[in-house]
Amino acid sequence: QVQMVESGGGLVQAGESLRLSCAPSGILSMRFGGMGWFRQAPGKEREFVSAIRWSDGNTYYADSVKGRFTISRDSAKNTVYLQMNSLKPEDTSVYYCAADRTFSGHTYFIARTYSYWGQGTQVTVSS
Repeated sequence: QVQMVESGGGLVQAGESLRLSCAPSGILSMRFGGMGWFRQAPGKEREFVSAIRWSDGNTYYADSVKGRFTISRDSAKNTVYLQMNSLKPEDTSVYYCAADRTFSGHTYFIARTYSYWGQGTQVTVSS
């Protein structure tokens, strides 16, 4: 069974940066169609943050993070990264990594289209 494992969360001040990483455990040779990041703040629904298509590296972002966050991948390590710059207090959330063997440019922002999820990593941004 594949489990995604996130790392890199923490507590920072507004304006600072963090880099999240995510890689699969279990079946390490699995090839994904794409990976994404979602986040969920207390009392709110899980929301899309960013996604990347594995085949060509095409990237997708929520408007709220566009220009501040950058998603990238290391195909050799089957790892996805989320570089978060200019963090704001409203970015405070639990960040979840998600992956699936398929990827669509039309549904990448929908959480239920991803089969594999991590446990989440807390990102807290103080003002």
